[in-house]
Amino acid sequence: MSLEEIKRFQLFPQIPTIADFQILAEESLHTLPELFRDQLKGVAVIVEESPTIETLQGLGLTSPFQLMGLYHGIPIPKQHHGMLWSDHPRIFLYYLPIIRYWQQEKPFLSLAQIIHHVLIHEIGHHFGYSDADMDKIDQEIS
Repeated sequence: MSLEEIKRFQLFPQIPTIADFQILAEESLHTLPELFRDQLKGVAVIVEESPTIETLQGLGLTSPFQLMGLYHGIPIPKQHHGMLWSDHPRIFLYYLPIIRYWQQEKPFLSLAQIIHHVLIHEIGHHFGYSDADMDKIDQEIS
């Protein structure tokens, strides 16, 4: 077990609360290079227990466990000057699906690593990348 994992275990000896989860998401954001953090100003990162039924239906999903994160907004490449922002961009991280994934699918990864991965995926959408683009990048990195 690495020193980081030991620290995490000491911080969260049991399943972390949503507040703990939010702290991990904020820590993840702070690890990003300044160039990326600058591009994320005004993008809210919101932790919710699980996606709403309306969100799931809108995406054609049947289970809340099928969705760990969601970007809601206009990607940077499609933004233009003079746009009216009726809806600021948001990244949703869904607590229950991520916790379940961590416990059942990827117990060898820390929760912080999974949150970081989901957050990076959603940030990719803010920069205009599709799910296919993000999957290709994941494969190239792995």
